[in-house]
Parts: sequence; structure tokens; C-alpha cells
Amino acid sequence: MFNKLKEKLNGFTKSLSRQIDEKAVLVEEIQEQTDEIPFSPPAASGTEDHPLVDTGIEADDYNFGSQQQVVPDQTADTKASRSQEQKKTGLVSKAKALVFEREFILEEKDLEGPLWDLQIALLESDIALTVAEAITESVRFELVGSRRKIGKDTTGIVEKALRNALYDVMSANTFDLDDYVRNARKPVHIVFVGINGTGKTTSIAKAAKHFKDIGYSVVLAAGDTFRAGAIDQLQIHGDRIGVKVIKHQEGGDPAAVVYDAVQYAKAHKSDIVLSDTAGRMHTNINLMEQLKKVCRVSSPDLIIFVDEAVAGNDAVERAAQFNEAVPINGSILTKTDADAKGGAAISIAYITGKPILFLGMGQGYDDLKKFDPEWFVDQIFE
Repeated sequence: MFNKLKEKLNGFTKSLSRQIDEKAVLVEEIQEQTDEIPFSPPAASGTEDHPLVDTGIEADDYNFGSQQQVVPDQTADTKASRSQEQKKTGLVSKAKALVFEREFILEEKDLEGPLWDLQIALLESDIALTVAEAITESVRFELVGSRRKIGKDTTGIVEKALRNALYDVMSANTFDLDDYVRNARKPVHIVFVGINGTGKTTSIAKAAKHFKDIGYSVVLAAGDTFRAGAIDQLQIHGDRIGVKVIKHQEGGDPAAVVYDAVQYAKAHKSDIVLSDTAGRMHTNINLMEQLKKVCRVSSPDLIIFVDEAVAGNDAVERAAQFNEAVPINGSILTKTDADAKGGAAISIAYITGKPILFLGMGQGYDDLKKFDPEWFVDQIFE
């Protein structure tokens, strides 16, 4: 799982670590040269310079222990501008870190190349552009200006920054469906939407098994009256799991089926109604209008979008389009166990602003895992 993403992120981590290590070697060489130069406080007149191996830092700047504030000569050339003073202050800070603490400070220019490579690697892993930019910017923010000990292994430092960036993106929208169901008014009605062939009906069966296992009574609504065999498929799942299925004839009005399922649940004091709908492309105007009617008639508490993790950016685009038509409350990604890139799982929650609820991890009814950003990031770096 996520093998291609792991490979690319590992390449970035090594590349940036190598670049940081190269800077550390260069800085250490400068320090060694500096240490060889006898240091003495500047003359009282302040006219003598103290060489610092071509760092551009003058003697007055190098007088770290002095509390005396440097007052610019009012008769000096006007080229001693504020920006120059700020630059000298920055050089003093770097020199202090170098000489006294054996540390160096990471700068923007140190990261430009590796961060560009990171963004390309993320895009090649089917991570949406805006998400790749957010991750890259987060890594930049954490590393630029940070101090690094000379000689310290930097691989862990870079990996930590990358882990934090991925976690921040993926945990921006979180939602515990079990908590919601526990506290919501019953019956809780959940409608499942998505395109054809992404595992929507199977995901409904897995969700029914999940809720039944934790003590809820579940009713299934066979609202996919369009696809041949869809009603029978859901009935087979219902029989295996041991839950009631409400169905009409093939070709019937899906809104009527879903309405009857909700009324049945109310009459029998069932806890949850899970409604199947016909798979449809977001570009099919007629079917999207039918979906809107289903949601109008039955007023679902939640609408869950289902797609394949392996679909990558296509899944992200479809999620965004469905969210515009019938605002979704979350997503389920199927076939996550077969996903080599991980782009859809990282991108969907960020793009739609709605959480990922479950990940499909196999063919069995128990192969539905509650989404956990920390667990997901761990899988990438294991």
C-alpha cells in the first residue's frame, strides 16, 4: 500500500537531508577557519576590523558579549541604510549560533530545489495541486529559520516536518460517524452516492455490518432501481448480514423506495437507514436531478460519497462535483489496500472540506476501517 508514494517521499527526505548535511560541512569548515584566527575585542576607536573568513561580519558586529549598542556614525555615507543594518544583525545571529552553539540556520535558498522536487513528487502521486502546494508550504514553514546542530543526523528532522505537513492536511476535517449516530435522533438516515462500479453497494453492506456489530438495528433501502441486478445484490448482502431490506420493482421510483424504508424504520423503531442509489456520473444531468429528488423527499441526515482510492485525481474531481450537486458530509474510499499512490485519500478531505469516514481495505464485510489520519501517515513512513 502506497509503495510509489513511499518511494518518492523517501527520495525527497534523503535529498533534502543530503543538502542540509552539505551545508553543515561547509559551515563547519568556515567555523574551523574562524577558530584559527585569534580573537580580541575591537579597539576603542572602533576603526579596526576583525576578519571573519569572508562572512561580511565586521568587528563591532562580532563583539557578542558587549551590551553596548552600535550607534551609526551620523557623518558616515548614507549608504548605511536600515536594510544593511538588518542584514548585519542577521549575520550576527548566524555567527553566534555557529561559534557558540555549533548550529547553523536553514534558509529559504537551502530548500528551494528539494521543495520543488517534493511538489513534483506529490503531483506524480495523484495529489491535487492545491494540496501539494499546502504540504510543501507547511514543510517550508517548519524548516526555514530552524537551527540544526552540526553533525546531527537530519533524516529524522526532514521526515518529522513531512509527517507533520501530511497530518495537518489530512486532519483538517475529521468526523466520527459512530459518535454522530450515538447522539443523533433515530432513525439516522444515510444516503450513499457515487459513480458506477466503485464499490458503493458493498460499502453499504460493510457499513451495515459495522453498525450492527456495535448494537444498532439497521434497515437497507434498495434505491438503485436503475442497474440490472442491483436490488438482488443488496438483498443478498442483507440476508448474509441479517438486516431488513426495503425494495420495489426494478425501474421503480428510487425516491419512493427510500421514503418507504425511512417509514419502515420509524414504525419498527430501527436505529439506522442506509440507502443505496444508482451509480451515476456527475455529468449526467438527469440522474443528478433524480438524486436531488431522493434527498428532497427523504431528507437524509448524512450523504456519503463513495469512490475508489486507486482513481486518484479522478476521485478527487468527482467528489468535488458531487459535493456541488448534493452537498456531501463525508467520503468512503474503497480499494485503499491496493492503492500505490495515496493521492485521493490525502486530497479529498482537503478539496471538499468534508472528512474521509472509512477506508475499504478488502472484500470481507469486516474490511472497513475507520479513517485515522495518524494511522494513515504511519503507513506512508513505515
